[in-house]
Amino acid sequence: MNDQNPHMNHNCSSKNQYRHTDNAKPPLKRREFIGTIGLASFASMMTLTGKGADLRENRKPWQPVSNRKVRVGIVGYGVCKFGAAFGFQDHPNVEIVAVSDLFPDRRAGLMEACRCGKSYDSLEELVKDPKIEAVFVATDAPSHARHCILAMEHGKHVMSAVPAVWGSLEDAERLIETVKRTGLKYMMAETSCYHASCHAMRTIYRAGGFGRIVYSEGEYYHYITEPIDSYKGWRIGSPPLWYPTHSTAYYIGVTGKRFTSVSCVGFKGKSPVYQPGGNKYGNPFSDEIAIFETSEGGASRMLMCTSIARLIDETGRVFGERGRMAGMQYFGELEENLPDISRPPLPPGVPEGGHGGSHGPLMHEFISSILEDREPLVNIDEALAMTVPGIIAHESAMRDGERLKIPAFERKKT
Repeated sequence: MNDQNPHMNHNCSSKNQYRHTDNAKPPLKRREFIGTIGLASFASMMTLTGKGADLRENRKPWQPVSNRKVRVGIVGYGVCKFGAAFGFQDHPNVEIVAVSDLFPDRRAGLMEACRCGKSYDSLEELVKDPKIEAVFVATDAPSHARHCILAMEHGKHVMSAVPAVWGSLEDAERLIETVKRTGLKYMMAETSCYHASCHAMRTIYRAGGFGRIVYSEGEYYHYITEPIDSYKGWRIGSPPLWYPTHSTAYYIGVTGKRFTSVSCVGFKGKSPVYQPGGNKYGNPFSDEIAIFETSEGGASRMLMCTSIARLIDETGRVFGERGRMAGMQYFGELEENLPDISRPPLPPGVPEGGHGGSHGPLMHEFISSILEDREPLVNIDEALAMTVPGIIAHESAMRDGERLKIPAFERKKT
């Protein structure tokens, strides 16, 4: 998707890296530096930094855990056509019972894509079908919480497209209370969580290969020159960090820890949609860059940018007391003893899908959580921990970067 290298050079121009005064000495050249400190000391420094490990996946063959088919309903086939993009229709443990979209042509397209002969005019009608036991909500972001709550109130497990809620802490409270009350599975389909790099980071973190994370970065760049079409224009001029989870997954989805406070800077875009009166959100920012304090005592820089020319990317980096990682390269204490960082295998015929090959693994994780009766990877606690901080970050940006506390939405652990 990129037409430029995502590994951008953030350094200042090399011409001005050193500031000289009349009394200042010029910087030592590398050879002079090594001679000054001694070869033994230099070798010791190289040992401390490590040689690094290039990580590769080695997926094992898929092993079925059940012959049962989960009966699924799918709702939403808009601009991104996400309803069919995650591969439910290709999973051997899934039966697509019915689909829905508000627009007849999209509904017909979703039926064809999912090879399903039954449809409903709306989600409100689909969730009444007693045969359906799980629903994939791929509708407009402002409706995610309401649609998921309605589906669970009708006894359905839910997988939701991102984000979990749209700018509303009240919706976050209602959503988590519904999950607690019903005891049903809820999963947010955050794609970064199943990027090869993020999955590897999570695996290495759990193995102790980073220690506490001192600093981390999550970046979602989505360059646009014209507003993206959307149901009732929900995307047009929307606060960037109301859509935070592609970035925040690179800390929350790695560690399972939390953000506790935030200070955020907004960049005012040139497009008419960011001018006064240009959008229904009263939002002047096309880009937002936030610094979060973490529950480990570290800091995270998370951003969502739409103005950086010709860059579309989702990426992140982590830097810990025992190791660090960017892309698929790890430097740290576990270089010689790394765990298997491969993502779970998929059933034959299930494509990895888009967003870095994450769609198929996300869908498979949701279905597996139902078959195995366990919590899915991005459950309600993790979903809100990735989503809510972005809402507070935007508020901080609107208040000139004021540092704000982030409320916690957690089910009580038993």
